[in-house]
Amino acid sequence: MTDSRTLARTKTLTDEPIDARPTRRIRMTRGSRAAQIILYVTLALLALVYIYPFLVQVATSFKSEQEAASSPISLIPQTFTTAAYERLFLNSDFPLWFANSAIVTILVTIGRVFFVSLAGYALARLTFRGRNLIFALVVGVMAVPSVVLLIPRFLVLNQLGMYDSYAGMVLPLLVDAAGVFIMKNFFESIPPSVEEQARIDGAGPFRVYWSVVLPMARPALITIVILSFQGSWNELTHFIVSVQSPEFFPLTRGVASLSSGQLSQGTQYPLKLAAAALMTIPVAVVFFIFQKRIMNTSEGAVKG
Repeated sequence: MTDSRTLARTKTLTDEPIDARPTRRIRMTRGSRAAQIILYVTLALLALVYIYPFLVQVATSFKSEQEAASSPISLIPQTFTTAAYERLFLNSDFPLWFANSAIVTILVTIGRVFFVSLAGYALARLTFRGRNLIFALVVGVMAVPSVVLLIPRFLVLNQLGMYDSYAGMVLPLLVDAAGVFIMKNFFESIPPSVEEQARIDGAGPFRVYWSVVLPMARPALITIVILSFQGSWNELTHFIVSVQSPEFFPLTRGVASLSSGQLSQGTQYPLKLAAAALMTIPVAVVFFIFQKRIMNTSEGAVKG
């Protein structure tokens, strides 16, 4: 009986195809590889569609005006020339525009990081009357289009005597509602227990904020730095209503004047696109330096 049962089991196992399961695995592996290939090809095509205008911009900046008008979307210049860049630096106010943008962007970034973090900590940790109302107003400001505030902003700057000055360019940009919202939510994610020891040692609210909580908010601070730098560097509408003298023009205002034919008549495609290409370099550098630290919630400390 034992031999017959053993033979029957052996026969049953032998009748099953031995390589059935490996075949399925191979088929599944081939199918997953095909899906990955299709996905990567699709992503590559989307990336090419997204980056192609930037490549055309850089290539056109090294073309002559005749070639830029006849072959505007070609990526390889037939006649490689740096005349547009030489003209920008030698025969225009581009260096002055760049310096103005650098001054305004650095001041706005430093000031915004300090003020929005301070306001976010106050709304997240301090208990005072009207806190929820203030936060609701901050969120409400985020829903107001910035274009609606241009005329009131111009009237306020003119009334305070800050029109056409660095103060008028910097001060209205020092606080951002979105930055306050981000910092408040991040501070609320930090356990209050980490602040108890500092309070026991006699530290006040500002000391706790500066020495204990702020170092832990590095991911959110880096996010605010990138957003502030990018936003103030690319800002245009505010500078339209805050400055009028050419010596205060930032890059955005200066490049906009190039589009209206400030230096000469004609299309000036290489000149305009060269200026636009140079504008993107500082923002790209800042982003690539800090991209791995944007809202990295794994950083910080939790007191056990």
